[in-house]
Amino acid sequence: MKTKVCSLLVAVASFAGVEQAAAQLPIISSFSQNGLLVCSNLAPNSLATVEWASSVAGPWQALVAVPATSNGTIIASVPMFYRVRGLVPSTNASPSGMALIPAGAFTMGDTLDGMSDAVPTSVNVSAFYMDTNLVSKAQWDEVYAWAITNGYSFDYAGSGKGANHPVQTITWHDSVKWSNARSEKEGSAPAYYTAAGLTTVYRGGQLSPTVKWNSKGYRLPTEAEWEKAARGGLSGKRFPWGDTISRSQANYLGDTGYSNDLGPNGFNPAYEIGVQPYTSPVGSYAPNGYGLNDMAGNVFQWCWDWYETPYAGGSDPHGPVGPLSDRVLRGGSWGFSANWARCANRGGDYPVNASNLIGFRCVRGL
Repeated sequence: MKTKVCSLLVAVASFAGVEQAAAQLPIISSFSQNGLLVCSNLAPNSLATVEWASSVAGPWQALVAVPATSNGTIIASVPMFYRVRGLVPSTNASPSGMALIPAGAFTMGDTLDGMSDAVPTSVNVSAFYMDTNLVSKAQWDEVYAWAITNGYSFDYAGSGKGANHPVQTITWHDSVKWSNARSEKEGSAPAYYTAAGLTTVYRGGQLSPTVKWNSKGYRLPTEAEWEKAARGGLSGKRFPWGDTISRSQANYLGDTGYSNDLGPNGFNPAYEIGVQPYTSPVGSYAPNGYGLNDMAGNVFQWCWDWYETPYAGGSDPHGPVGPLSDRVLRGGSWGFSANWARCANRGGDYPVNASNLIGFRCVRGL
């Protein structure tokens, strides 16, 4: 058990050379017996350096740079004595609409509900940015319109219940090509190429492209990146916020036969309107600890990896070498029960398939 030392906490803020009044200093809101620190009053979307020491006299060591949410809150697991330093250098500002997911090790998978294809595995992931929201229909349409006049072709034009609902009915190939188009539209080098030589940008067809992993272009998350982000800094929990789920936390198909679903049963009545799909507008629910919305429910999310069991551990795993039959899907959906919305739950589908249950979001390197 980690030591609880609330009476010895030190919170220091230094903000890009600008001295702050006491009322603006970070506030350590809580610290649990298992070492989970919650700190608020930080600059929204800034980085906070969490430091620890074996005694209050030091020496102090940096634990990790933790990104604050849009509400100025961080969650971190810390040992022994600790302190928080708030930082807001402009060079660390996240790209618009994205959140910084910090580097670090985490346990991927769990056996909480008897899953056989998510054996707990130690994984270390480099820092990256992730879209705070699922790609919306309006966002998809803007890039799609640019793409089809600039040499791109898609299997589907994409569908959506509304402009602010997630885009769906797109194949895995569509989401990959769209990510490239988004990069090129913004003037960045794309991440996906037709072959290992990395000379021809992937813009059409149904290929298994080569990834330029050190590119700053948009791409799909790896399965490990997705789960690291979904957990939001928490460890050993079923969902991005804890061990139970309810209608107020995500859009999914309620089934109180699953003991961790607080219900009620059935589709969410707020969105069970007209014909399917019963998606909800992106960002309708509270974000997780990294500031990400809809990491559970709404629509499944395409990931880069081929689906296989077991998955790889180690540093920055990219999944098995294909081709295999399915690409990984994560996160649950409006039409699937709560068990599918668990952080560790895994699924997959043929990359050529499109469904109103499936959407995606992008990541990019630092």
